[in-house]
Amino acid sequence: MNKTNHVILLFGMVIGLATCGRQVMGDDWPQWRGPTRDGVWKETGIVDKFSIPQLPIRWRAGIGSGYSGPTVAEGRVYVTDRQTDPRQTERVHCFEWQTGRSLWSFSYDCTYDVGYTAGPRASVSIDDGRAYALGTMGHLHCLEAASGKLLWKKHPGVDYNIRLPIWGIAAAPLIDGDLVIVQLGAQGACLVALDKKTGVERWRALDDQASYSAPIIIQQAGRRILVCWTGNNVVGLNPGSGEVLWKYPFSPNQMIINVPTPVVSGDRLFLTGFYDGALMLKLRQDEPRVEKIWRRQGTSERHTDALHAMISTPIMEGDYVYGVDSYGELRCLDARTGDRIWEDLTAVPKARWATIHMVRNGGRIWMFNERGELVIGTFSAQGFHEISRAKLIEPTTEQLGQRGGVCWSHPAYAYRHVFARNDRELVCASLAAEDRL
Repeated sequence: MNKTNHVILLFGMVIGLATCGRQVMGDDWPQWRGPTRDGVWKETGIVDKFSIPQLPIRWRAGIGSGYSGPTVAEGRVYVTDRQTDPRQTERVHCFEWQTGRSLWSFSYDCTYDVGYTAGPRASVSIDDGRAYALGTMGHLHCLEAASGKLLWKKHPGVDYNIRLPIWGIAAAPLIDGDLVIVQLGAQGACLVALDKKTGVERWRALDDQASYSAPIIIQQAGRRILVCWTGNNVVGLNPGSGEVLWKYPFSPNQMIINVPTPVVSGDRLFLTGFYDGALMLKLRQDEPRVEKIWRRQGTSERHTDALHAMISTPIMEGDYVYGVDSYGELRCLDARTGDRIWEDLTAVPKARWATIHMVRNGGRIWMFNERGELVIGTFSAQGFHEISRAKLIEPTTEQLGQRGGVCWSHPAYAYRHVFARNDRELVCASLAAEDRL
């Protein structure tokens, strides 16, 4: 073998090993609700059901309190938390995915002036070697994902005059092309798009108040549309310029409390909130415009109609919506009318704000409820069918002091593992079929 062929062979082996390692590692979970921000988990080779009541924990890493769910990219796990001693700070953590070994932490002073002070709300968004962390008071930091080095920052009161909602800034940053888009609720800048590499502002839009609902990108009328549910409206914008293409009023009756992410299926756009019930919009396909299909609202959060979701983002498939009502009632709605098809009270114990985070994997739904249980099941018009459940992590009381605590943070699913946090720790557990859980 001559020298040239030897070099080519060695180069091919390196590339092959890297590719193989990447295939074994599996899919990333680099942002809120997964790779495509829609709660879809596409990995295969996942366990069919659990054979034991407690999932074996691969590793645990100690962290502080916070509502933000973990994200996973390029072999690293990211999560944020809050410390109050010796002073109030927010922190961004990065761990090695296989071992939970701490790779770096970035902290900054942050005094809270909000309700529910457990910690940051927004998941860290990872893109092109950068980590974008949005804090409760509106601090935005762009960090080098591998090292935690600060690349640029935006601070409330310095860069933007944020009108803080009662529970703080919560919507995870959205990366779109060369932009990072955030819902800040600043005066004249409810939505802001920044150059993702430099932090230079590219556009700002709306004078709406901020909500807690994360923006998404959809396809409508042959165009890419940025959809954001603000504190006042549901809005469709040109993601490249911030131009408002359509706006539908959806102001709160009592207070801004819209948390779930908007859900799209076909030409339907669904939104739901704790006090304000549910709204189904038709996405016109001949032009970027929306029309109301139906709106349903009960007399209170106890006496609800259709769906009054608090934290849980619903799932919409075909002519059905599956979601969690104000007291944890798992419901199926007719997407055409909002009529209730069925209700199930077994997925999570009934309680005010009871939460389930739902993710689709093939024909199954993976549900992480606020008791720290992982539930595998299926939904259909005939009902909810539970296949299996196992304990993953214990509830803790910083996020909510009632009912012995809760697990309100959305887990991440990556590398055929699940990553979940409470107020004390971040845990990793295998979901691989080969591990025979």
